[in-house]
Amino acid sequence: MATKKQSYSSDHSWTGKNLPALKVTLGDESVVPLKTLLPKDEWSVLYFYPRDNTPGCNQEAKDFQAALRKLKSKNVNVVGVSADSPASHQKFVKKFDLKFPLISDEDKKLCERMETWQLKSFMGKKFMGIVRSTFLLKGHKILRVWQPVRVKEHVNDVLESITELKKEHK
Repeated sequence: MATKKQSYSSDHSWTGKNLPALKVTLGDESVVPLKTLLPKDEWSVLYFYPRDNTPGCNQEAKDFQAALRKLKSKNVNVVGVSADSPASHQKFVKKFDLKFPLISDEDKKLCERMETWQLKSFMGKKFMGIVRSTFLLKGHKILRVWQPVRVKEHVNDVLESITELKKEHK
C-alpha cells in the first residue's frame, strides 16, 4: 500500500523569508553563525526534531543519513536541530554515524524564531516542545516548510520537492 505524500505548508509564516541572523552551538560545542552552515549559494535542509535517542527522532536522523549521498549529489546540505546538549548530540552522531551537523539549541532561540517551539499535547498533558519541522532553503531563503512532520516517507517527500524546485529555480 502506497504511503500518502505529506504536503508542505505553503502558507507557513517563514515561506519566502530569509533565515534569521543567529549564532548557534554545534555538537562539538563550537559557536558559529547559522548562515555559515547553510551557504548562500547552495540548497539546504534544516530540520528540527524533538529529542535525541527517541524512536521518531532516531528514524528521521537515519533516514536523512541514508539519503545523504543522494542529497549531496543534488548539492543539498543537511543540518539537524534540537534542544539537546552538545554532549547528547555527540553521542547521537556517534551512535548513528551521522555525517551532517547537529545544532544544540538549548536556549531555544533558534526554535522560537523558526516557530518550532510550540505548545504540544500528549496523553492530555500540555507542555512546550519542538514540533518536528523541516525547512528547505535555497541560499538563505526558505522555499518550503513541512510542519508538523510525519517521519515515514518524509525524506522522500523532501527529495521530490528538491527535484521539483530545482527545475523552477535554475
